[in-house]
Amino acid sequence: MSVGVIATAHDFRRACQEARTDGELALVPTMGYLHGGHQSLIQAAALRAPTVAVTIFVNPTQFGPGEDLSRYPRDIEGDLRKCEQAGATFVFAPKGPEEMYPPGFQTWVEPGPLAVPLEGEKRPGHFRGVGTIVTKLFALSRADRAFFGEKDYQQLLVIRRMNADLNLGVEVIGRPIMRESDGLAMSSRNAYLSPDERARATALWRALKAVRNAFKAGEVQPASSPSPARHARAPGLRARRDAPHSIADHSLPRRERGSS
Repeated sequence: MSVGVIATAHDFRRACQEARTDGELALVPTMGYLHGGHQSLIQAAALRAPTVAVTIFVNPTQFGPGEDLSRYPRDIEGDLRKCEQAGATFVFAPKGPEEMYPPGFQTWVEPGPLAVPLEGEKRPGHFRGVGTIVTKLFALSRADRAFFGEKDYQQLLVIRRMNADLNLGVEVIGRPIMRESDGLAMSSRNAYLSPDERARATALWRALKAVRNAFKAGEVQPASSPSPARHARAPGLRARRDAPHSIADHSLPRRERGSS
């Protein structure tokens, strides 16, 4: 494979230093098991910088007790092929967690109120792990810009706020959600789904479309908008659901009207 692979933080820093002498550097942080959404980030990065660095690291500090760290899907050979196809220049795949968290590690990035509700409430400590690893990757690479998917929208906002608050100087770019042909958002964790679960997983997209269509039609009051749970139902299907939230209730910026 022509894409370069780097296993140590020291070598990654050096490769990024050398790359920046030739122009701007774009960074695409991932946890691997890449799909079309990740490839779209790499392709977008390649349009904005002559060098694209992709990181592949299943970050243990953003997983809580009892979560799926040990079974998170991994396919490094497949990931490298997809990186090359999408236009990556080199890949940083740390040889182990100790490469990013050496013995004695004790310094963490604690995000603020943006990280408290929603996923922050469901997964205590998650955004501390995200903020810390992203800060380390920004510091190692000194990238001019970094690309993240909007599927994890709260994460994107936390990273943008952290980047601004800590004067890290990286342009943080969010890119649209990529979906399968039936509307399911592309995700590495889709690999967990059985055929029956895969069929049921599109219920969320149907619910979101119903609410979005009502909003486009002029309905702005949550109480009179279609129920996401009702539109998620279909004959023979069952959908586990969390309570829907209006993002404005948690001081997250409203999305632009009509955006996906």
